[in-house]
Amino acid sequence: MRRVISVYGTRPEAIKMAPLVSALNDDPDIEHLVAVSGQHRHMLDQVNRHFGIVPDHDLDIIRESQGLSDIFTRTMEGLTPVLESFRPEALIVQGDTSTSTAAALAAFYSKVPVIHVEAGLRSRDLRSPFPEEGNRRLTAQVTALHLAPTQTSRENLLEEGTDPTSIAVTGNTVIDALLEVVKHRVPFEDDHLAEIVGSQQPIVLVTLHRRENQGEGMHSAARAIGRVARRHPSWQFVFPVHRSPSVRAAVLPGLQGIDNVLLIEPLDYGQFTHLLSACQLVLTDSGGIQEEAPALGKPVLVLRDTTERPEAVVAGTVKLVGTDEHRLFEEADRLITDSTAYATMANAVNPYGDGRATRRCAAAVRQLLDLGRREPDFAPDLLGRSGLLGASRA
Repeated sequence: MRRVISVYGTRPEAIKMAPLVSALNDDPDIEHLVAVSGQHRHMLDQVNRHFGIVPDHDLDIIRESQGLSDIFTRTMEGLTPVLESFRPEALIVQGDTSTSTAAALAAFYSKVPVIHVEAGLRSRDLRSPFPEEGNRRLTAQVTALHLAPTQTSRENLLEEGTDPTSIAVTGNTVIDALLEVVKHRVPFEDDHLAEIVGSQQPIVLVTLHRRENQGEGMHSAARAIGRVARRHPSWQFVFPVHRSPSVRAAVLPGLQGIDNVLLIEPLDYGQFTHLLSACQLVLTDSGGIQEEAPALGKPVLVLRDTTERPEAVVAGTVKLVGTDEHRLFEEADRLITDSTAYATMANAVNPYGDGRATRRCAAAVRQLLDLGRREPDFAPDLLGRSGLLGASRA
């Protein structure tokens, strides 16, 4: 049997890795282990429980008041003995976190081929998103197999001189995870949230967490959201607030006390997908939600100035608006009041997946291990609606 280890540490990584972890666990030709860093301790554990994943190794790296360099070094130090003991023939990482880059570098130093899921995303601005843009560029330099979610991601890698035979275009595994989870609507633990969704009132889902938005960016966004909520009292604004103290300090003062703004604790993945499927509009700085919402036919205003996911911007289901108070207010107000503008975004093309990304990823992994052939690259239908459950720069 061929030995493979998957390493991740945050909630988004866990969600996107879960379908592939399951596929590799079921592969009779592969001995597959999972190691987690615990970079997002509580939220990571929630996702693993939801998908029934029990890690083989928990590096448990998080300490109070640690910085990015601490996460990086502790991940490498904790993972290296695991690699020496297991002696894998490939190591799989996902995305652009400090965990994924540290794990890739640890594998490189141990002469273990690296497989990068969601390879090739680029904003071309090292400061935004930070540190993710730097992380994914670094990871690419030591990767043997690049599993690019889209043709644009593949082209980014080719522009950097990547061997084309080392790239497979797979679609994004987050769509596979979403389509599986949304089949079973997980009930809400928060009674007020359950009441809002059950009432079928129109809902705006809000999330904010990115480092580059912390401070004035989040203050400005919160002011804009408060203004929109007051302008449209018949709409409900639901904001699962990130646990980061800096995020809470920025957004809570401007939004507390508004009758139609519900500030709640972060939701587990099952409840979050239920809310995403029930809402009408999304305001977010999340990368993953830019991919998930198009599959559900939800317009997204992205509270960032750049994105490494330009496909949905081009398709029209996502619009970059940044965190400027005036612009965010105007754009959100327009989508709430202008049914034509709303319908244009809601019916745009979903460029991110067809629910078969995991099969393509697993086949590419097997080919790297001389166990089989790849499947044909993902090629979305760009001529018509491809939202699966429903009819650049700012």
